[in-house]
Amino acid sequence: MRQDFPRFRRLRQEEGLRRLVQEVRLSPSQLVLPLFVAEGVTKKEPIPSLPGHFHWSPEAVVEVAEEAYSLGIPAVLLFGLPAEKDEVGSGAYSHGGVVQRALRELRKKVPGLLLMADVCLCQYTTHGHCGLVEGGKVVNDPTLPLLGQTALSLAEAGAHVVAPSDMMDGRVGIIREVLEQKGFADVVILSYAAKYASAFYGPFREAAHSAPAFGDRRTYQMDPGNRREALREIEEDLREGADMILMKPAGPYLDVIHEARARFDIPLGAYQVSGEYAMIRAAAERGWLDGEKAMEESLLGIARAGADFIVTYFALEAARKLR
Repeated sequence: MRQDFPRFRRLRQEEGLRRLVQEVRLSPSQLVLPLFVAEGVTKKEPIPSLPGHFHWSPEAVVEVAEEAYSLGIPAVLLFGLPAEKDEVGSGAYSHGGVVQRALRELRKKVPGLLLMADVCLCQYTTHGHCGLVEGGKVVNDPTLPLLGQTALSLAEAGAHVVAPSDMMDGRVGIIREVLEQKGFADVVILSYAAKYASAFYGPFREAAHSAPAFGDRRTYQMDPGNRREALREIEEDLREGADMILMKPAGPYLDVIHEARARFDIPLGAYQVSGEYAMIRAAAERGWLDGEKAMEESLLGIARAGADFIVTYFALEAARKLR
């Protein structure tokens, strides 16, 4: 007897059918691998808060970058840990800075790999904030020229993409102006346009030695309750000259990613941040989750929400599985 309801299950019976009709798919070409390069490291040192990840010397980072590229991962995103810090974060824009040295090595040794570099001061300042501090407050406008200098020094060292993550107002315009004036018009700006003041950054701050020495970052990073504000931030950064947008974190903000995808016809990325990675890893180590399946499902969710590419600490593991 015919039943008058759709038979959705017909397309779920065979593995081949499920794969054939899958709507959202993952590929290594969608992934970006974050890497930490550090002064004073002989080759590599484990990062306790990020199991499976390391602090790399500027020379040894070539090893993991080559592996990523061989797996089909097209890009890496570099963060730096200097030997010394100061009040103005001078290591961020030094010609001989740790990220700048790594960029030169990677340009020579891994041609074809897309090199992204973080633009921020927090890893390089004694106070751990993303901008200059005056009178106990993080100040916006005096910080902007230093961010411009940082982006320029990274471009000069070989970065294809500079990624301002500081959340100072107006920094994209300043960076675009500096790059244009100095002959780097083709360098791409990937703006962390919607970066929330999140609890999920903890492992990264330990890994990057970038926790604030006082206060927090709520005066410049976004309030977790705000969605419309994120869209205004994106719109402004695009107006100032950003070429691509990055949302951060990813998992708790899938609604914001989805709305941004619907409104803006530009390359849109999402950063599956350290806390998201650490939670899955920790639960898997305790046997509470199937780690591999949880990794894949979390990445599929981010892509399904609308992200064109995903910065993730799972990049190597996911690429091996997908291949």
